[in-house]
Amino acid sequence: MKGDLFSSEYMVQPATTVGMSVQNAKSIRYMINGEMLARQGAMIAYRGNLQFERKGQGVGGMLKRAVTGEGLALMAVRGQGEAWFAQEAQNCFIVDIDPGDVFTVNGRNVLCFDASLQYEIKTVKGAGMTGGGLFNSVFTGQGRLGLVCEGNPLVIPVSPQYPVYVDTDAIVGWTANLQTSLHRSQSIGSMLRGGSGEAVQLVLQGEGYVVVRPSEATPQKPQQH
Repeated sequence: MKGDLFSSEYMVQPATTVGMSVQNAKSIRYMINGEMLARQGAMIAYRGNLQFERKGQGVGGMLKRAVTGEGLALMAVRGQGEAWFAQEAQNCFIVDIDPGDVFTVNGRNVLCFDASLQYEIKTVKGAGMTGGGLFNSVFTGQGRLGLVCEGNPLVIPVSPQYPVYVDTDAIVGWTANLQTSLHRSQSIGSMLRGGSGEAVQLVLQGEGYVVVRPSEATPQKPQQH
């Protein structure tokens, strides 16, 4: 077969190392020798001797969101082989987490991660029960975390002199040592008179980085199982 489709740009080459790597802008490749975790429905292809097991509510519940009540169910992938993961052609990125690092991320942006990482669900401090994505997952330990983002993310430095205000539906995640709170930019009266609608933002203060996607949340499509 000939043609652009079969050029080296698109052709998958043999894996050289075990673990996670970016296959292209829209997918992550994982060479598995043991176990890893991924969101259900994210596997687009695999080869080798792999078993896929749906995780129970104990793990899936870690990524629940407050407003919609939805959960991001996970699956364990075990064995020897390689698998490719993607989510609705969103852009893919890898975060390396080392001992001592803490990375808080919105569940909708998690694609896959090493089984060596520890994670727990936490309520965003100062956010109460309003806004989007107020239950986030906190990853620690050592390993790699694969993320998806609609478009190219913005990584904004945060300093004590310059806190960052983020739309609650656009935030992807943030690093350790950042404090969170809610900021109301308009009064209720202003909103009723036809304000911008950007009434509540999540404020991040301290020293670190916040990751923001260049779009606000859209209604989630029902997952097929």
